[in-house]
Amino acid sequence: MGNSVQRDDDTREFHQKICQYEDHVLRMTYEYFQDDLQLIVENLSPHSLLRELKARNIPDVKKYRSLENDRRTLARTLLQDMYDRGREAVIALWVSLCVLHKNHDSPVLRAVLEELYHTGDSLVEQIILDEEGHQLLPELIDVQKLHKEHLYEKTEKLTENKPPKCNQEEESFPLWARYVNLVIVYTDNFRERSVNELIETGIKHEKYLKETQNKLQRISPKKMFRWCHRSRLVPHIVMVSGVPGVGKTTLMQKFVYDWVRGDLYQRFSFVFFFKFRELNRLDEVSLETMILQQYPYLEPQIENILQDPKKLLFIFDGLDESNHTINLTSRYLCSNPRERGHWGQIVVSLVRKSLLNGCSVLMTSRPTRLASTNCHVFQQIVEIIGFFPEERQTYFENFFSDPDLAEKAFTYVKQNDTLYTFCYLPSYCWIICTVLSRSFQTTSSDQPPSLLPKTVTQLFAIFVANILANHSLEKSDAQKVLQSIGWMAEHGVMHHRIIFDDRDLDSFHVDNKSKLLSSFLMELGEPVTYSFLHLTVQEFFSALVHYADYSPEKLQQSLNKAKFYCDGRSEMFLRFLCGLSDASTRSMLTGYLDTQAAQASRDVITWLRNLILEEQRLEESEDKKRHLLRTFYYLYESRNKPLVQESLQSYRRLDLSDVHMSTLDCTVLSFIMETCTNMEELNLSGCSLGPEGLERLAPVLHNLQDLGLACNNLPDSSCIHLASVIRNNRSLKKLNLYNNRLSGPHFSHLVEALSSPDCRIEELLMVKNGLSKEEKEEIRKIERHKPDLQIYYSTNKKLDVMSR
Repeated sequence: MGNSVQRDDDTREFHQKICQYEDHVLRMTYEYFQDDLQLIVENLSPHSLLRELKARNIPDVKKYRSLENDRRTLARTLLQDMYDRGREAVIALWVSLCVLHKNHDSPVLRAVLEELYHTGDSLVEQIILDEEGHQLLPELIDVQKLHKEHLYEKTEKLTENKPPKCNQEEESFPLWARYVNLVIVYTDNFRERSVNELIETGIKHEKYLKETQNKLQRISPKKMFRWCHRSRLVPHIVMVSGVPGVGKTTLMQKFVYDWVRGDLYQRFSFVFFFKFRELNRLDEVSLETMILQQYPYLEPQIENILQDPKKLLFIFDGLDESNHTINLTSRYLCSNPRERGHWGQIVVSLVRKSLLNGCSVLMTSRPTRLASTNCHVFQQIVEIIGFFPEERQTYFENFFSDPDLAEKAFTYVKQNDTLYTFCYLPSYCWIICTVLSRSFQTTSSDQPPSLLPKTVTQLFAIFVANILANHSLEKSDAQKVLQSIGWMAEHGVMHHRIIFDDRDLDSFHVDNKSKLLSSFLMELGEPVTYSFLHLTVQEFFSALVHYADYSPEKLQQSLNKAKFYCDGRSEMFLRFLCGLSDASTRSMLTGYLDTQAAQASRDVITWLRNLILEEQRLEESEDKKRHLLRTFYYLYESRNKPLVQESLQSYRRLDLSDVHMSTLDCTVLSFIMETCTNMEELNLSGCSLGPEGLERLAPVLHNLQDLGLACNNLPDSSCIHLASVIRNNRSLKKLNLYNNRLSGPHFSHLVEALSSPDCRIEELLMVKNGLSKEEKEEIRKIERHKPDLQIYYSTNKKLDVMSR
């Protein structure tokens, strides 16, 4: 009763507050929150929202009933209708949302309601300022125009890495035509990571996809400096986190481009864009000289520009690429723009507000760097998690000029879990599209392409092979380049280095005059520094070099080191090493590998065989389960079915319970189960197994006698795949489906399969599945007709089975 009264009071207070807003405030804030409202309404129960609107005298809500199966159209139509109806309808919608938010777990809705309530008139002032900007002195108007012209030239083109036709220059495209919106969410989790950060982000990404979109607190670039309900202030110091290749630099380019065009944050009269990898070449500077080295035309007005800090934004891209330790808790700070110090000290002073107090700072970094950084100085932290399915498809459509080719390539990738999972990264999308464009275009339309990747190793092998095939170098010369950059790549992977200089090139005998070099390495700055096109390209070369320049001692040493790294740095390296042990994958690079590449393959297989034997001797634990799943990935990349059979022949029971299983994990496990026909028992309880994962596994579960799928929150649509498992497996004796959500229209598929005379199940656990009375009666009918079948469908019947 008390909670109900409190909720009513909160709603009345909210209602009174927004009724005080003038019409133009309601209109502008409603427009400002359109993207958020679209997302919120899409994920609310239409029935609940329409009921609340009807209670507030909004007529004709029946017109939306027909749109309930198309949430996006319903949301768009309803929001536009409320806007067209005017003040009372807009207030009714806001109050309805306020009521619903009490029982609806939506951080987005909560954040929007709190921002509207707490900011009101000041939000409108901020919206106008962001659209129109500050009034400037005449002399500053001219220099601002010059500055915007300069930045426009720097940001209007999106330069893509060279495709595998090495006689071409790097391609540039209009940013607006190539840019695809990135999914950005609030975050504050920067713990030390025990697995490869790309893999971990991929797992997190899939988790987000499984959740309703409304539970994600997404944020668009235009709202990074808006009022934050967590800190209850308008942030000035913002961190953007993201793994390599997820689009941090491109996002910053788009940010500056939109500011130049007047579409974003005109509250900032001047924006200064710096990259840490370029700052590395500086030593002692003042803030003034740091700015003027990059923007010399500002010199006549630099003093006036820095006079009003609140009109300034500093962007620093790539904290993880800094050669200098950026100590955000340092006591050694600057306070004057003309005071000289190390450039890192200048950056810290801006962030800590001892220098130009009131200015804004936007910084980017990889999550691993932030794990060892004091992040309390940032008033807002967000993370780029890449592309959701819709953005992935848009990327393919933008990449291929031929729509049919775009659809063909995207369809192929969607059918391959390995490639599709990694498509959350824009850089992976580019590599995949580059490989597929060549594979599809060199094949006649009525003939299947000959070189299409099935694993990540094959993807990168084809990528490198295409570049080498289109190069004019002799194979022996190209092999020398692969060897030299390969050893440099391996050194970088083992020592957490992604930036190299001329001293590194000399140390590893890399010929920086080779034209082939620019196909794999990017150059930047003066003096020049180098990095691979992508971290995973570096990781691929670090593995490839052991096949291109075989040394048994070096290979064994690297394998021994890699096994004991606990921070994930060697995970992709080991997957690629195992992937290249497959002769058919290596054949893609014929002519560029060592004559003893086959021996390198045998060494890797021996190592992998021994690794599996070691894991068999480990005591049962969650760590052992995770290690085993990691080993399955090595076997999957190797495509070595005889090795799988030999290594796992003693396994009769496989327990992966309570280990989070992504759809890709299920694809890998499917490869293992398809090969290991001796497996009798599989426990996947508590694995966050989704319908997609179950769909991947269903065809290979035909030999099991005992299958555990409890506590996975499986919906009723999973009954289709469960029915398939039952129909195709006459060996199955026990099936544990405890604590799922199988009640629903698809439950009939499961009932039909269980009713079949071919179903040999003797023990079925159906406790806590939310079954209706009718569904329970269907289960009882099956039990009456099958005396050998015991079905546990409620907590009142034989609870002892649940402890199994």
